[in-house]
Amino acid sequence: MESEVPLRALENKKALVVGIANDQSIAYGCAKAFGELGAELAITFLNDKAKPHVAPLADELEAPIFMPMDAAKPGELEAVFNRITSEWGHLDILVHSIAFAPKADLQGGLLNCSAEGFSTAMDISCHSFIRMARLSAPLMKGGGTLFAMSYHGAQKVVPNYNVMGPVKAALEAVCRYLAYELGPNKIRVHAISPGPLKTRAASGLKDFDRMLNDAVERSPVGEPVDIMDVGFACAYLATPYGRRLTGQTMYVDGGVSIMA
Repeated sequence: MESEVPLRALENKKALVVGIANDQSIAYGCAKAFGELGAELAITFLNDKAKPHVAPLADELEAPIFMPMDAAKPGELEAVFNRITSEWGHLDILVHSIAFAPKADLQGGLLNCSAEGFSTAMDISCHSFIRMARLSAPLMKGGGTLFAMSYHGAQKVVPNYNVMGPVKAALEAVCRYLAYELGPNKIRVHAISPGPLKTRAASGLKDFDRMLNDAVERSPVGEPVDIMDVGFACAYLATPYGRRLTGQTMYVDGGVSIMA
């Protein structure tokens, strides 16, 4: 019996990818995978400093919508969704791959994290996903898929992950509650938990190289995860093949999370 799902299983789907900083970004892997499966892309960049690094990638991916979006700046997120509404009229996929904490609060340990730093980390890294979901839902008339990027430090203590552990734990809980609230609209919500990856965000973590090497050594697969592994996992979940999956934290880590 032939499958009803076409080879280009995301043909005619519209995907908004937030969080590409360069060609090592998890969000870039997602965008590239979506594009290979036929989706049309909207891509955002953080600010003028980031634009020269992201613009060539948007060109490569032939993204018709390319706009600035800083979750901390009022109106920028709404402007992106207004453009999507006017040009596309609907949305099928959203990737939220942004996180931020002030350096002093990120590297100083949770006990010494300031209230302001904690609030900033929670707003950019977690609540912005709720805001994006609120704007996405009316555009996902026939259903859709929302993705937020997490990490194993949300579930277990990872030394030096500090304030981002509680923040990512909150993000994973947000995904579960949004999956519940949006399920009747056929909108599925996934928290994706990749293994350690060499990204710009990871460079801010103390002893990251040690974390990466340890993950490879302990992984049953014995190989590092790359951004395309994450991208194609998300692409699969966004296709009809993943139509009954929602609300889970999906690990893409070569199995390292199952190890004691």
